[in-house]
Amino acid sequence: MTRRLATAVILATVATTLATTPAGAESATPATPADTVTASADTVTASADAVTASNLSATAQFTNPIAEQRADPHVHRHADGYYYFIATVPEYDRIVMRRATTLQGLATATERVIWRKHATGEMGAHIWAPELHFIDGKWYIHFAAGRAEDIWAIRPYVLESSAANPLDGPWIERGQIQPPRSSFSLDATTFVHNGVRYLAWAEYAGSNSNIYLARMVNPWTYTGTPVMISTPTYAWETRGYRVNEGPAVIIRNSRVFMTYSASATDANYAVGLLTAPAGSNLLNASSWTKSPNPVLASNSRTGQWGPGHNSFTVAEDGSDVIVYHSRNYERYLGNGYDPLSDPNRRTRVQKIYWNADGTPNFGVPVPDGRTPVRLAAHDQPDRYLRHWEYRVRLEANVANLADSQFRVVPGLANSAGVSLESTNFPGYYLRHRNHQIWVEANDGSNLFRQDATFMARSGLADAGKLSLESVNFPGQYVRHRDGLLYLEAVPDAAGRASATFTVS
Repeated sequence: MTRRLATAVILATVATTLATTPAGAESATPATPADTVTASADTVTASADAVTASNLSATAQFTNPIAEQRADPHVHRHADGYYYFIATVPEYDRIVMRRATTLQGLATATERVIWRKHATGEMGAHIWAPELHFIDGKWYIHFAAGRAEDIWAIRPYVLESSAANPLDGPWIERGQIQPPRSSFSLDATTFVHNGVRYLAWAEYAGSNSNIYLARMVNPWTYTGTPVMISTPTYAWETRGYRVNEGPAVIIRNSRVFMTYSASATDANYAVGLLTAPAGSNLLNASSWTKSPNPVLASNSRTGQWGPGHNSFTVAEDGSDVIVYHSRNYERYLGNGYDPLSDPNRRTRVQKIYWNADGTPNFGVPVPDGRTPVRLAAHDQPDRYLRHWEYRVRLEANVANLADSQFRVVPGLANSAGVSLESTNFPGYYLRHRNHQIWVEANDGSNLFRQDATFMARSGLADAGKLSLESVNFPGQYVRHRDGLLYLEAVPDAAGRASATFTVS
């Protein structure tokens, strides 16, 4: 691969939207002629005829939100090459579905109504939280519904289809999950572990909404006495209402991880985590350990409120992804506000990272627009760029994930370059100062724009990776030394290795 083509590939990987400023990013400001750094002959912008997907395996990136006014999202990646997306609509009167060959493609895919509520009787109101599953060669939708005459008689129901494409139907109503529940029950999900299919759901007992688990004998029938594996006990689970609901399962690293949502569905809504060893008896409540703090919660800096009711899928590059909803404003119960009447929960996606101990790290609900990336050192691949008290350093096991996540945006001083915006400090950018690398607020000056703009180069030590050359100090690169990040020339092999990064 020539250096010219490799540069184009890297640019395509880390900044596919250089020509268009992502939502929330600052527009590139033209520099004065004296300040302008002219792009050298080997600097190119990515174009369709120069870059193909096979040149480089790009990390998963998305533009949020994926869908407006779609709550409780569930995405199923199927063997036919399609992603299928199903969610709650704000009218609570129908089930809709769309599909696309990419996760991002779901944002513009045509949506189809595949089922509507009944005019009378069961399944006549509050059509909530549909999930799509493919079981034994057929499609199934698990969802919650009330009665037309008693809208709060919420119970779990199942639809079935033998169609190759579930958007085509037809759908058979299998009715309420059996044996029938006697109290307010919703958010049923199903998963297979060690050859056994399980059903998990939320159900009210007294003033609590708890999570229950049972073994299934078919997609609409469970057997045995359900086991309560979680009940709201922490303060963050009991704000507004005492709620554990919306279970979702991902099995990795010899453990079964079950996320759930807690508290009222306003800005208090948050995601919790239950964990069980893969070899344990999942129907024994003592097998499950609850994390004491939420793993995804409202974040005022990123402008996301009430994240919750998630599902999991796998991106095109094989990375794990969480799909969830949130609002982009802060509202709480009270003063006439009813979150169930607020239609503006939006479907969002972002990548999951895995800690060294094998547990998931969800970080924070990232800002709207292009999702962020991480930069790992080429010569120390377990260590990532992160900011600590605004100084940028190299560190392994970054517990506060967002400290190591940056959104790649068009260069503030030169739109042919890139700038890296902090995820948890929007408006703060990676910049050099006194040849040290910092994360600082954009002060609007031309000096800052220059210091915060870099040319994305093919990796100096590996052409399939990334190096960042200063736009106002050509020939000097972002590199790590003694655990800290600097802007320096890198004349030898060791230096070039320290100035090369993997994008993930």
